[in-house]
Amino acid sequence: MTVTSPEEPLLRMYVALLTSKWVPFREPNARNAQSRLGFDLRRTRPKEWALRTVRVLQKLLGIERARVVGVRFDEDDRGQMVVVSLELHKNARSRCPQCKKRCPGYDQPAAPRRWRHLDMGGWRCFLELPAKRVQCPRHDVKTELVPWARPEAKMTRAFDDTVAWLCAHAPMTAVSAYLRVSWRTVSRIVERVVDDHVGLTKRLNGLRRIGIDEIAYRKGRRYLVVVVNHDTGQLVWAGEGAKKETIERFFDELGDVRARRITHISADGAEYIGAVLAEQAPGAYWCMDPFHVLQWVNQALDRCRSRVMSRIAGLSKVERGRLRWALLKNPDSLTENQERLQSIVVSDANSVLARAYQMKEEIRHILSGAYLSCWAPLRRWLKKAEACDIPEIRTLAPSIRKREVQIFNAVECQMSNARVEATNCHLRSLTKRSYGFHTPDALIAMANLTRGGACPELPHRN
Repeated sequence: MTVTSPEEPLLRMYVALLTSKWVPFREPNARNAQSRLGFDLRRTRPKEWALRTVRVLQKLLGIERARVVGVRFDEDDRGQMVVVSLELHKNARSRCPQCKKRCPGYDQPAAPRRWRHLDMGGWRCFLELPAKRVQCPRHDVKTELVPWARPEAKMTRAFDDTVAWLCAHAPMTAVSAYLRVSWRTVSRIVERVVDDHVGLTKRLNGLRRIGIDEIAYRKGRRYLVVVVNHDTGQLVWAGEGAKKETIERFFDELGDVRARRITHISADGAEYIGAVLAEQAPGAYWCMDPFHVLQWVNQALDRCRSRVMSRIAGLSKVERGRLRWALLKNPDSLTENQERLQSIVVSDANSVLARAYQMKEEIRHILSGAYLSCWAPLRRWLKKAEACDIPEIRTLAPSIRKREVQIFNAVECQMSNARVEATNCHLRSLTKRSYGFHTPDALIAMANLTRGGACPELPHRN
């Protein structure tokens, strides 16, 4: 190995400290009277020293199927750096990065290529190799495969994995400042790591119970559709656009065989979701999230409260404003003041607001799974709502009647969209932490990284 640099003595001392043989400290005695520094270089010959240096560098860099042929210090406008020149082993040369088969050479490089590696002692480190291009009969002309980097990447695999792990736990701006790369480079690295993970794992295999929901990622009614595995809680798929074509694209990737194995699907009452589910997964139970049903009823109750507010006597202006939450919250979660306000409304059992509140409590009791079978109580509630003289409840009845089978499935199967909503909450926190994303692909990559199991382990930890 050749080491050519003005800092050669510094590098020799650094390598000597790493390759030296440490001995435990002992008090001098008759047998141990010779003074030592804690490492033994007295019998090291130049050839043995060079061999040790190569082995230490390869161990520190984590490089396999290549040998170190040179190390030098360099400097550019971003500061100082260490450049390690490598040479591939004979059996690792001239391989296609896609199929990894040996291929004939196409041309030789005009200059060696560099890959950014993990820092060494606070200095940026680059791996250098005169990588040639090969002519693959299947994938055409490609730059030959190198063991330490992903295809067509300018960073090593260890550097990519470190960036991806940091992005899963910190903002991109902090990661780019710490590793001295641009935030656009950080975003590209995250997408590359996620694509590599998605290509290596079969996340769509073994799906039985899934949840589908949409989330707004940007103003202007821009949505993502997310699909979550209920059994593992992991995000398995995400696509842009809350529309029928997005759901169809998911089932196209899933395939007919795996789609027929799905048994339960939780979702809201969106028309575009139901149309695709009836066509692509007719044998699965479509379970409408009870949360959305209760949300409809609460909205109807709130509209009724606003309409009859002036008829309620015995309440101050402040209490009238607080009455809303006294009616919408569960009775077990009310404060003492809210219980008093609720009792004022319920005391007049024949009032419009009291009867609307009673209808809301009845449907909440049905959706909680208190009945052995909720079908009969749900049908009775629907008949009562359709005959009700309260306009807000009567106009709500057709919407619930339309989804009564899906509501029954959700209660009987005890399925909700809670796991999907947890994923949506996490995506909102990612968006807030990053102050928004320019493209949906960037958010999808971060979602797969943090919620899809694509976050790699830190290198050199095993």
